[in-house]
Amino acid sequence: MVTIKDIAKLANVSHTTVSRALNNSPLIKEPTKRKILEIASQLNYSPNYNAKSLVMQKSHTIGLFFTSISTGTSPSFFVDSLKGVNRVISQDYNLFVRGLDDYDDYSSINQQRFDGIILMSQSVHDNPFIYHVLQKEIPLVVLNRDIEEAGIMNILSNDTDGARKAVEHLVENGHRKIAIIEGIKGFKSTQMRLEGYQEALTASGIPLQSDYRIRGNYDMESGYAGMEKLLSLKEPPTAVFCSNDDMAIGAMNAIFANGLKVPEDISIVGFDDIGFSQYTTPRLTTVKRPVEKISVLGAETVLSLVIGNKEIPKKIFAQTELVVRDSVAKRI
Repeated sequence: MVTIKDIAKLANVSHTTVSRALNNSPLIKEPTKRKILEIASQLNYSPNYNAKSLVMQKSHTIGLFFTSISTGTSPSFFVDSLKGVNRVISQDYNLFVRGLDDYDDYSSINQQRFDGIILMSQSVHDNPFIYHVLQKEIPLVVLNRDIEEAGIMNILSNDTDGARKAVEHLVENGHRKIAIIEGIKGFKSTQMRLEGYQEALTASGIPLQSDYRIRGNYDMESGYAGMEKLLSLKEPPTAVFCSNDDMAIGAMNAIFANGLKVPEDISIVGFDDIGFSQYTTPRLTTVKRPVEKISVLGAETVLSLVIGNKEIPKKIFAQTELVVRDSVAKRI
């Protein structure tokens, strides 16, 4: 019978490292983990799970994956996602959290390691991961990004509608020179919020101006830099819709640094309603995206799939809400 010590000897690592790799520990680097898994597979190693896991053939682990944790995921978005899932996942399960950009390949993602997976998807680049999980027949729920393919449980907020509400609010306050600081290129949220912005302007008969579209990066620095570009225009906008609150805060700081005021000179609207948005000066008008609610629904759904409930794959939209505060002024 093959043991962990046998694998450790062949891999030239400690038996502790092998144990951690077989249990999908985040402490083990992917190349080492992959090497150990390959050796274990070649030796037909069968792990000695505890009695409950052996009978139930369960790992008692739920995976929560992000496109990336280090790039394009704001701290507030990450925390709200984690809070929502953690509220539902009981002590009977371990919660494994990782960014997909940590992986060179997905060979360690299998039924032996995960009872179910929640993907907080932000980019079409996640599709190979989605197809891999489906192929491995692991219960999967995809959050945050609209997935075109049928047969996938998909829960997301209606970002297009939220962005449209934000820009309509600016139009209702008399603004016609309205710019947008966009999010990361390739992110579905970036595309949906741009569509909402464009729909609101078109419906109001306001021409779309290419120089009023500025690329951002979902962080304060890009919001600041984007606002600087807009202020340098011959005809700067009177209002700016920022595709998230972090960029809105950066944009507000750029306005202040140039001796101007919010909202007297330029009105600002954000997106997400992060906790800090109600403590800015002035308090930020923004779109509340129910990230925590989406995460709760996602966790409840994946647990239902894990215990064997045959839910019909569907798309669930959680509604956004415009939160009016003090960063928009009427334009006379």
